[in-house]
Amino acid sequence: MKKVKKLNGTTKRFLIFVALSILLGSCFSRWIMTESELRAHYRDRLAKPLYHVVENDSMKLHYVTFGADTAQPVLFIHGAPGSWDGYLNMLDDSTLQHNFHLISVDRPGYGKSQKKPKKRVYSLAQQAHAIVMALKCNHSGKKVIIVGRSYGAPVAAEIAALYPDLVKKVILLSPAIDPDTEKFWWFSKYGKVFLVRWFLPERMNTATDEKYAHVAELRKLQNDWPKIQSDVTVMCGGKDWIVDTTNFSYAKKVLKGKNARFIFIPESGHLISASRPDLVKKEIWGFDEAKADLGK
Repeated sequence: MKKVKKLNGTTKRFLIFVALSILLGSCFSRWIMTESELRAHYRDRLAKPLYHVVENDSMKLHYVTFGADTAQPVLFIHGAPGSWDGYLNMLDDSTLQHNFHLISVDRPGYGKSQKKPKKRVYSLAQQAHAIVMALKCNHSGKKVIIVGRSYGAPVAAEIAALYPDLVKKVILLSPAIDPDTEKFWWFSKYGKVFLVRWFLPERMNTATDEKYAHVAELRKLQNDWPKIQSDVTVMCGGKDWIVDTTNFSYAKKVLKGKNARFIFIPESGHLISASRPDLVKKEIWGFDEAKADLGK
């Protein structure tokens, strides 16, 4: 009988790394649309995205728009990993398209917002300065409404703090803003291993690098919360297993004394814009129930 050759330690570790890479990739693939999937999605739709790229010496920003550039701008900022299409259901909403100028960005370091040579981690301030470049495409003269989800929420808050004259309202969905309750998963440390990274999509490596820099960035943001002058709405889901719900209490603390509205949704998970788009649209419209009904 032929003996089966045992694997040595190096080979075992390599195979484990490959298996982990495939596992991690498959875990997040359902949140990431490919270019071919996006083309198929918009093939038969009347309203298609307009693609834009702005670039300077230090930054590149890719974003898409829907609607007339003379309408009030609504800026969507995704989490990690992610891209502009993370808000597809909101961007495809015909009522929003007809009444607002919808702008959705690839955050710096993600998607097509990659400046060569590649830099995987951008500070909240750097992201804020880059993303406001997208607002130059709007010609309404009206202040922007910003929707930021998860890791995109502190970026939205930073924009409101640094550019108070540009911002009317900030809507924070499942915000990852509390530096003391940042979640690290069992697989997080493997995302820093070269062999694992080699098999993963670039945006996932960017997300890993951002995650390990996030706590320090959120501590810097603590000094900027008082600078926010716009209205703020915070939404959290009771079944959110990605961002700790203690972030809801933290938001109440840092926004104390502000014109802020807090909405806790016991039955919702992390992706509130997908599970409760009615609530998000109502916050975009404002508190006028007649207007809000148009978005249903």
